[in-house]
Amino acid sequence: MGKLFVIDGTDGSGKQTQFEKLKENLSKRNIDYMTVSFPNYDSPSSSLVKMYLSGEFGEDAKKISPYIASTFYAADRYATFKKDFEEYYNNGGIILADRYTTANMVHQAGKIKDEKEREKFLDWLFDLEFGIYGIPKPDLVFFLNMPPEKSLELIKNRENKYTHESKKDIHERDEKHIIDSYNAACSLVSKYNWNEVKCVKDNQIRSIDDISEEIIKKVLENIGE
Repeated sequence: MGKLFVIDGTDGSGKQTQFEKLKENLSKRNIDYMTVSFPNYDSPSSSLVKMYLSGEFGEDAKKISPYIASTFYAADRYATFKKDFEEYYNNGGIILADRYTTANMVHQAGKIKDEKEREKFLDWLFDLEFGIYGIPKPDLVFFLNMPPEKSLELIKNRENKYTHESKKDIHERDEKHIIDSYNAACSLVSKYNWNEVKCVKDNQIRSIDDISEEIIKKVLENIGE
């Protein structure tokens, strides 16, 4: 089996930037890898995700069951695994993932206030994706801890990922959803042994390179470099 490294975090935490830096750092060292990004907007498997995020099932994400929404993302991951990276991974390849099952844990678990119900959902989700669908479990998950007040500033004028317009998706335009997702994520770091990368120090956002160095160091340790 190969290695799977995931970069995740709430909206506006700098996931894509750090993902690109990790690719750059591995390439400099001539380390072979393959990348995946979720949702996989280039694949038909993300169709239901696009519909959900654009508000076709309702503008309020909280009113859409986390169980239902999670199945959209899980099916997209399964299809991408089977079509794009299963063989490479099974042959020992390194996979870099921009978001993963962890994103469902963050965004959908944040909808559930009751702790017991949240635990029930998380156990169901873990079994769905890693048990029933059988996609690989990550070797390392980097959770970019960007406090909501900072992330909201960063996404304020960000272009929408799939319409290429200024309109944000139903998660990004709901400030309460971002805060709830952040709080849920912080409670999951120890539960799933994620690597928490604190993006703010002394009330200032750390530099891209500073954060990147922390991530690449742990990746290299994991692959024995």
